[in-house]
Amino acid sequence: MPPVEGQGPIDWGIAAATAQRFMGAGPAIPREEAGEAVRRMREQTVEAERHVRDLTGLGHGLPVLPGDVVDRVGWVRAATAGLAALTDHALPRSSPGLRGSVLARTAGVQAGMVLAYLGGRVLGQYDPFGGDGPDGRLLVVAPNVVATQRALRVPADDFALWVCLHESTHRLQFTAVPWLRDYFAAQVGELLSIMDESTAKVLTRLADALKAARNDKDNKDSVGLLELLQSPEQRVVLDRLIALSTLLEGHAEHVMDAVGPSVVPSVGTIRARFSVRRGPRGNVDRLLRALLGVDAKVRQYAQGSAFVDHVVGAVGMERFNTVWTSPETLPTRAEIGDPVLWLDRVA
Repeated sequence: MPPVEGQGPIDWGIAAATAQRFMGAGPAIPREEAGEAVRRMREQTVEAERHVRDLTGLGHGLPVLPGDVVDRVGWVRAATAGLAALTDHALPRSSPGLRGSVLARTAGVQAGMVLAYLGGRVLGQYDPFGGDGPDGRLLVVAPNVVATQRALRVPADDFALWVCLHESTHRLQFTAVPWLRDYFAAQVGELLSIMDESTAKVLTRLADALKAARNDKDNKDSVGLLELLQSPEQRVVLDRLIALSTLLEGHAEHVMDAVGPSVVPSVGTIRARFSVRRGPRGNVDRLLRALLGVDAKVRQYAQGSAFVDHVVGAVGMERFNTVWTSPETLPTRAEIGDPVLWLDRVA
């Protein structure tokens, strides 16, 4: 690939440093207990994937690889590396020289503040673009898992395995469906490539976006201010990405509960308490969640899970797996909201 003039629009090194500065370290855990928790979580990433394969029918014959158990700083470093790999060649380049450097560093600080907020909350992550090979990287953020488990007052082993089931499902989605990784990257690249608009154009939509957000505060299909600021051209691509991410999250939500109490004995209690905890916990938290699209992400989990539950209940897991045949068999955003439309068209 020929060199690109200018530098990346976001200084990801600054982003990582900013996140680490403003992010708490997590709960204090005695060294021996922490070492045992990390060892057990690593084992559970393998155990979880075997359960996911049995339930979904995906991935049989592929190697079963352990995930990485990290602290919050480890998650930030992995997240910034993955985001850089995904976005830097798609986003417009900064102008060379001092101005470009200042803009990139400013964007890095802003990205770092977002990562600091998320770094204290994310339990696990599968990054299809992380790591050194094509299998991506599965991460479990140990201090956040422990802190959440303690807050929920549920069995530690059950909760950690439950989290691993979710992330292992994501890994299988990308490793067992050969075209999905490139398709996702292409959609992100297309969206970012058409986002190089002047500030004036964006600001002309800001007032209307804020008004729409106020008038449509109960809209369960909204993904936050970002979506409201998109041009019609960008909305077409964003709709495809929203439909895909809603499917992926809903599929993982379905799987982590569908394995049942034979695998996670306290799964019913965990789900009930975790669903309550997902809500905002104060005015500041509520504002941040709205700006970052966190509340929209929670709605994605629910809507995507309802889609998968309906389809699997109607035609079974084997026919649901038709969804992974090609980009043409993925549900549209309208079909996510009305699974019967997808069943009539595809399955």
